[in-house]
Amino acid sequence: MLTTVEKDVAHTRLQAAVEEMCLTLRRASRSLYVRDAADFACAVADLSGRFVAYPQDVGVSGFVGLDLTPAIEAATADGPLAPGDVVLTNDPYLSGGLSTHLPDVHAIAPFFDGDELVGYGWAFVHVSDVGGRVPSSVSVLNDSVFTEGLRIPPLRYVRAGTVVPEVEAILAANSRTPEANRGDLHAMLAALDTGRRRVGELTADLGPAGFADVGEFAREQSAARARSALRTLADGTYRFEDYLDNDGVSGVPLRVVVTATVDDGAVHLDLTGTDPQVEAALNMVTFGRAHSWVVTRIFALIGTLDPAVPLNGGLMDVIGFSAPEGTLLNATGTAATGVRHATTSRVNDVVSGALVQAAPEVLPAASSGLVVPVVFAAADGSRVDVVEPMVGGTGARHGADGADGRDSGISNLSNNPVETVEANVSVRVLRYALRTDSGGAGRWRGGSGLELEFEALTDGGLLARGLERLRFRPWGFAGGRPGALTELVVNEGRPDERRLSVVDVHPLRAGDRVVLRTSGAGGYGDPLERDAEAVLADVAAGLVTAEAAREAYGVVVRDGVLDVAATSAERTGRSVSAERTHSLGPERERWERVFPSALADRLDVHLRTLPTTTRAARRRELLGGVLCGLPERFPGVAASEEELVAAEKSFAEAVAAATSTTA
Repeated sequence: MLTTVEKDVAHTRLQAAVEEMCLTLRRASRSLYVRDAADFACAVADLSGRFVAYPQDVGVSGFVGLDLTPAIEAATADGPLAPGDVVLTNDPYLSGGLSTHLPDVHAIAPFFDGDELVGYGWAFVHVSDVGGRVPSSVSVLNDSVFTEGLRIPPLRYVRAGTVVPEVEAILAANSRTPEANRGDLHAMLAALDTGRRRVGELTADLGPAGFADVGEFAREQSAARARSALRTLADGTYRFEDYLDNDGVSGVPLRVVVTATVDDGAVHLDLTGTDPQVEAALNMVTFGRAHSWVVTRIFALIGTLDPAVPLNGGLMDVIGFSAPEGTLLNATGTAATGVRHATTSRVNDVVSGALVQAAPEVLPAASSGLVVPVVFAAADGSRVDVVEPMVGGTGARHGADGADGRDSGISNLSNNPVETVEANVSVRVLRYALRTDSGGAGRWRGGSGLELEFEALTDGGLLARGLERLRFRPWGFAGGRPGALTELVVNEGRPDERRLSVVDVHPLRAGDRVVLRTSGAGGYGDPLERDAEAVLADVAAGLVTAEAAREAYGVVVRDGVLDVAATSAERTGRSVSAERTHSLGPERERWERVFPSALADRLDVHLRTLPTTTRAARRRELLGGVLCGLPERFPGVAASEEELVAAEKSFAEAVAAATSTTA
């Protein structure tokens, strides 16, 4: 039997191994997605199929809780894995939820000690293109998984150390970027070889039983520390909801609801009330189980409360999850999933909105709530490159401003250096900076969004998947204001200016200019309580204008100098908020006056009695009928009192009529 110290040392060796795997993959990769944006990860699992070692700070952290078992079982229906085999898959449905959309290709290698299977190595990369309707394979307008590209069921890509040529030929024939893909896939194989060697060294010292003990020890330690961290939250049941801008088919928004139950160091997330799956690529496949990609806010919370907690599958032991079948967070059939990150980003905000009620001095206000890989595709599809993976800021929390230009949600991708972008992509970057006046005002200011402006040097296409927060602001808390809304504009200020909200592939001509301004995060605490010198520093840094300093904070800055007397006079007479509530913004307040939660819940109960394939269309019909009586850009544009009263009545009557048929 190994001692606790020996297990701890062995686990540290495994941690070093997965870090080395990631470095191998990154250095050997061929695409900007992997080499610069770092959209990849590696891990080691034991025979449970759950990760026992995961990198702390290299690659994507949100997949730490994945389970390899369903994909392995599917791949071994024709016989067990042998030394040198590697399984490949990218399909959310066929892999049992291992992959979350088709461009994420996962590889699994069995690790042996002699003839005895001891565990698995895992790697994933986001490849540049897997075919489908559009370059890069991802568009919100894809209406089924079949339009999104090549579906790879769990199959053997490598047998006994040799790549299967027929499989590689099929992969190459179904991509616009076969060489970049091949380079990234072979980089995964190199990473798995690194893991195989390091695990082999460890099992040579410990034996198979010792390796199994280390894995169990690692998961149990992480689970125990996570449970201890979550016990600092107030037990209880907390609900919150928020919205996606639209359903990808129409202008009708989508509602995401969570009821979080905190009980003795465990958190259960119930997504009942969340809208039905849609005929667009906003769906997430979870099979109704806690999926690592959906519960990343809990990982972040645990890491905040215990920064040294080891990342491995044990974190999932403290998280419960339920979502009705046929909804956005438990899609079935062949629903498209390419832009699932937009939906899971909103889940993060909703979970924060629920749990901030349990720990108001720990949880932040809403983050910017979007992840937008801005892609430029050559006109012939021969190049598909990420210009920048754009996010916004992190929500402010009690005692600290939010991080500017970085989001603590599902994205921890690196930004691409401008020099690298211009050397590899046919664009000229004109501006890449923090966005002024975007972070929500508060005693602690929400993180600023980003602003990216570039010029196309050749004809091509713009893709901006995950474009969100153009209609509903990231909420503030405890008197903090919401963040600014997102803007995407082509040729701003020119006669051919176009403001975009849903982007499939927007054609660009050489000389066209694109500017994306991402949403800012929510503020925390009353802005009138912010230290005037901190506001002055924000003005000096270009994060807040002098006009916004006066309007939001009551701070007067003249010619870069704080006017103390004028500031005192400005703040005198303004009331300071002491409420521990969410500040939702005028757009959301208008929306929920017409479509209140109680009626939306009743409608949801009715919709779940209908066939899965008809639910979204029925909801769209009912809400669309009400919206016909409101201004075209409602809720961004205010309606008259008469219009609001009529719309309220119309929705109540529509729900009553629909639910009477259910009864």
